[in-house]
Amino acid sequence: MRCLKLHKPAPVENLPLEWAEAEPRLPDRGQVRLRVRACGVCHTDLHTIEGEIVPPAYPIVPGHQIVGTVDALGPEVEGWAVGDRAGISWLYSACGACAFCRRGEENLCPQARFTGFHADGGYAESVVAEAQFAVRLPETIPDDRAAPLLCAGIIGYRSLRKADLAGGETVGLVGFGASAHLALQVARAWGCTVFVFSRGATRRQLALDLGAAWAGTIDQAPPAALDRAILFAPVGDLVPATLAWLRPGGTLAINAVHMSPIPSMPYAAIYGERTLRSVANATRADAREFLALAAELNLLPTIVRYCMQDAHRALLDLKQGRVDGAAVLVP
Repeated sequence: MRCLKLHKPAPVENLPLEWAEAEPRLPDRGQVRLRVRACGVCHTDLHTIEGEIVPPAYPIVPGHQIVGTVDALGPEVEGWAVGDRAGISWLYSACGACAFCRRGEENLCPQARFTGFHADGGYAESVVAEAQFAVRLPETIPDDRAAPLLCAGIIGYRSLRKADLAGGETVGLVGFGASAHLALQVARAWGCTVFVFSRGATRRQLALDLGAAWAGTIDQAPPAALDRAILFAPVGDLVPATLAWLRPGGTLAINAVHMSPIPSMPYAAIYGERTLRSVANATRADAREFLALAAELNLLPTIVRYCMQDAHRALLDLKQGRVDGAAVLVP
């Protein structure tokens, strides 16, 4: 089995991923092995590779938006068979017993492990995963289009809910990459008006093509105050800038596993019962709900395909803002 391993973090321009050959792992009890058919490229991969977030051990194989075919079952696996199509997302496992798990907040479990961070991920020909955390994928959505649904889509969906978005409201999406372009389509399906803030002209055009009512830069006043907003760009300076467009009583949710420091800001920026909250990971329930919705809406991400051999180029394009939609690696 060939895979791309990270032995130590470095700027992606330095080509830190190295090809390795290994015997495919046999799945342990409760695990499945997938033959990888597609793997999405996420900003979290970039943060890991460049050392902005640090896994507990190296080497590690990145990648956590994995579509594959089950080719081996460990003991005591139920509900999966060899040949089944499956998806693996960021949440690799959770303990199932702590207070967070019992409340349905397994995304906050102190013992949670994450794919491509604690356990080897999908920049590889095969991957082993916990069977209970694998998800079924809509049959109508092909492999390369399904991959971005498994993180960008799921976490965007959770962000819409954590922003308290209700049907008919106006939501602002700040930063318009893989997650935001899927969240836009869900918000439109809920009857919401969507305003998009992005530095990139091609991304603003994509937003308009997908149904945004307005697209501009963060220093441009939108046509109306925002009821809700989601910050997708990992830039702390955008927090006060976004709050300036949020109505009293509105909510700003930050969708980022890592971001630059939030600057000091006057109390007036959040006064008026505005809410500022983070969005941390996602649960299996989020995955099931979102994937069912994706099937209902026939949600097809805008993607740019790369061969697995071109992973560094995909990551560099992502870093430099050259990917409109989502980047996807295919073996």
